[in-house]
Amino acid sequence: MAETKAPKQVYLGTGRRKSAVARVRLVDGTGKIEINGRNLEDYFTEDKDRNAVTGPLQLVEMNKRVDVRVTVEGGGITGQAGAICQGLARALKTMFSPAAAEAEAKAAADGQPAVETTGPIGMVKKLRDSGYLTRDGRMKERKKYGRKGARRSFQFSKR
Repeated sequence: MAETKAPKQVYLGTGRRKSAVARVRLVDGTGKIEINGRNLEDYFTEDKDRNAVTGPLQLVEMNKRVDVRVTVEGGGITGQAGAICQGLARALKTMFSPAAAEAEAKAAADGQPAVETTGPIGMVKKLRDSGYLTRDGRMKERKKYGRKGARRSFQFSKR
Protein backbone atom coordinates (compact mmCIF):
# COMPACT_ATOMS: atom_id res chain seq x y z
CA MET A 1 0.00 0.00 0.00
CA ALA A 2 1.07 3.56 -0.60
CA GLU A 3 2.12 5.50 2.43
CA THR A 4 0.56 8.88 3.02
CA LYS A 5 3.06 11.44 4.21
CA ALA A 6 1.96 14.13 6.62
CA PRO A 7 1.82 17.48 4.82
CA LYS A 8 4.74 19.75 5.67
CA GLN A 9 3.96 22.97 7.47
CA VAL A 10 4.18 25.90 5.03
CA TYR A 11 4.71 29.46 6.26
CA LEU A 12 3.72 32.34 3.98
CA GLY A 13 4.88 35.94 3.80
CA THR A 14 4.31 38.84 1.42
CA GLY A 15 6.87 41.58 0.88
CA ARG A 16 6.70 44.83 -1.05
CA ARG A 17 9.32 47.34 -2.14
CA LYS A 18 8.72 50.15 -4.65
CA SER A 19 6.55 48.41 -7.27
CA ALA A 20 7.86 44.86 -6.61
CA VAL A 21 5.73 42.27 -4.82
CA ALA A 22 7.11 38.97 -3.50
CA ARG A 23 5.20 35.94 -2.20
CA VAL A 24 7.43 33.77 -0.01
CA ARG A 25 6.83 30.17 1.11
CA LEU A 26 8.96 28.59 3.86
CA VAL A 27 9.15 24.82 4.36
CA ASP A 28 11.46 22.76 6.57
CA GLY A 29 14.36 21.58 4.43
CA THR A 30 18.03 21.93 3.61
CA GLY A 31 18.46 25.62 2.82
CA LYS A 32 17.58 25.74 -0.89
CA ILE A 33 16.38 29.14 -2.16
CA GLU A 34 14.37 29.20 -5.40
CA ILE A 35 13.17 32.45 -6.97
CA ASN A 36 10.71 32.26 -9.90
CA GLY A 37 11.93 28.71 -10.59
CA ARG A 38 15.60 29.75 -10.65
CA ASN A 39 18.41 29.39 -8.13
CA LEU A 40 19.37 32.40 -5.95
CA GLU A 41 22.81 32.75 -7.61
CA ASP A 42 21.26 32.62 -11.09
CA TYR A 43 18.54 35.16 -10.33
CA PHE A 44 20.60 37.77 -8.44
CA THR A 45 24.07 38.41 -9.87
CA GLU A 46 25.15 41.07 -7.36
CA ASP A 47 26.27 40.23 -3.83
CA LYS A 48 24.28 43.08 -2.23
CA ASP A 49 21.02 41.63 -3.58
CA ARG A 50 21.90 38.08 -2.46
CA ASN A 51 22.83 39.40 1.00
CA ALA A 52 19.52 41.29 1.20
CA VAL A 53 17.62 38.05 0.47
CA THR A 54 19.57 35.88 2.92
CA GLY A 55 19.80 38.57 5.65
CA PRO A 56 16.73 37.54 7.69
CA LEU A 57 17.71 33.85 7.50
CA GLN A 58 21.24 34.58 8.73
CA LEU A 59 19.92 36.77 11.55
CA VAL A 60 17.80 33.97 13.04
CA GLU A 61 20.32 31.24 12.03
CA MET A 62 17.91 29.30 9.81
CA ASN A 63 20.14 29.19 6.67
CA LYS A 64 20.38 25.41 6.40
CA ARG A 65 17.08 24.52 8.09
CA VAL A 66 14.39 25.85 5.72
CA ASP A 67 13.71 25.77 1.98
CA VAL A 68 12.48 29.01 0.44
CA ARG A 69 10.29 29.31 -2.69
CA VAL A 70 9.60 32.81 -3.95
CA THR A 71 7.37 34.25 -6.65
CA VAL A 72 8.29 37.86 -7.35
CA GLU A 73 7.05 40.31 -9.96
CA GLY A 74 7.29 43.99 -10.80
CA GLY A 75 10.00 46.52 -10.13
CA GLY A 76 13.71 46.16 -10.75
CA ILE A 77 16.34 43.80 -9.40
CA THR A 78 17.09 45.70 -6.18
CA GLY A 79 13.40 46.36 -5.51
CA GLN A 80 12.68 42.66 -5.92
CA ALA A 81 15.51 41.80 -3.51
CA GLY A 82 14.03 44.20 -0.92
CA ALA A 83 10.56 42.73 -1.40
CA ILE A 84 11.88 39.18 -0.93
CA CYS A 85 13.75 40.30 2.19
CA GLN A 86 10.57 41.67 3.78
CA GLY A 87 8.47 38.68 2.70
CA LEU A 88 11.03 36.27 4.14
CA ALA A 89 11.09 38.16 7.44
CA ARG A 90 7.27 38.06 7.61
CA ALA A 91 7.24 34.33 6.88
CA LEU A 92 9.82 33.77 9.64
CA LYS A 93 7.66 35.86 11.97
CA THR A 94 4.65 33.61 11.29
CA MET A 95 6.90 30.60 11.82
CA PHE A 96 7.87 31.82 15.29
CA SER A 97 4.56 33.45 16.25
CA PRO A 98 2.62 30.31 17.40
CA ALA A 99 5.56 29.22 19.53
CA ALA A 100 5.94 32.77 20.82
CA ALA A 101 2.29 32.88 21.85
CA GLU A 102 2.64 29.56 23.72
CA ALA A 103 5.80 30.72 25.52
CA GLU A 104 4.16 34.00 26.51
CA ALA A 105 1.06 32.22 27.85
CA LYS A 106 3.20 29.78 29.83
CA ALA A 107 5.25 32.61 31.35
CA ALA A 108 2.07 34.51 32.25
CA ALA A 109 0.67 31.39 33.95
CA ASP A 110 3.87 31.05 35.98
CA GLY A 111 3.71 34.72 36.93
CA GLN A 112 7.02 35.57 35.28
CA PRO A 113 7.65 38.21 32.64
CA ALA A 114 8.23 36.72 29.20
CA VAL A 115 11.51 38.42 28.28
CA GLU A 116 13.62 36.02 26.24
CA THR A 117 16.33 36.82 23.75
CA THR A 118 16.99 33.32 22.42
CA GLY A 119 13.48 31.89 22.14
CA PRO A 120 10.76 32.55 19.57
CA ILE A 121 9.82 35.92 21.07
CA GLY A 122 13.46 36.98 20.85
CA MET A 123 13.61 35.97 17.18
CA VAL A 124 10.66 38.20 16.23
CA LYS A 125 12.19 41.04 18.28
CA LYS A 126 15.51 40.56 16.46
CA LEU A 127 13.77 40.75 13.09
CA ARG A 128 11.87 43.88 14.09
CA ASP A 129 14.89 45.65 15.60
CA SER A 130 17.04 44.97 12.54
CA GLY A 131 14.41 46.60 10.30
CA TYR A 132 13.51 43.56 8.20
CA LEU A 133 9.80 43.76 9.06
CA THR A 134 9.50 47.48 8.22
CA ARG A 135 8.06 48.45 4.83
CA ASP A 136 10.13 51.04 2.98
CA GLY A 137 7.45 53.47 1.84
CA ARG A 138 9.57 55.42 -0.63
CA MET A 139 8.02 55.36 -4.09
CA LYS A 140 8.75 57.07 -7.39
CA GLU A 141 7.20 60.54 -7.50
CA ARG A 142 4.68 61.03 -10.29
CA LYS A 143 5.30 63.25 -13.29
CA LYS A 144 3.53 66.63 -13.11
CA TYR A 145 1.86 68.33 -16.06
CA GLY A 146 3.77 71.24 -17.60
CA ARG A 147 7.07 69.69 -16.53
CA LYS A 148 9.58 67.23 -17.95
CA GLY A 149 9.45 64.93 -14.93
CA ALA A 150 8.42 64.97 -11.30
CA ARG A 151 10.34 68.18 -10.57
CA ARG A 152 12.45 68.91 -13.62
CA SER A 153 11.04 71.80 -15.62
CA PHE A 154 11.70 73.05 -19.12
CA GLN A 155 14.47 75.62 -19.47
CA PHE A 156 13.23 79.11 -18.64
CA SER A 157 13.93 81.87 -21.14
CA LYS A 158 13.75 85.44 -19.84
CA ARG A 159 13.74 87.04 -23.32
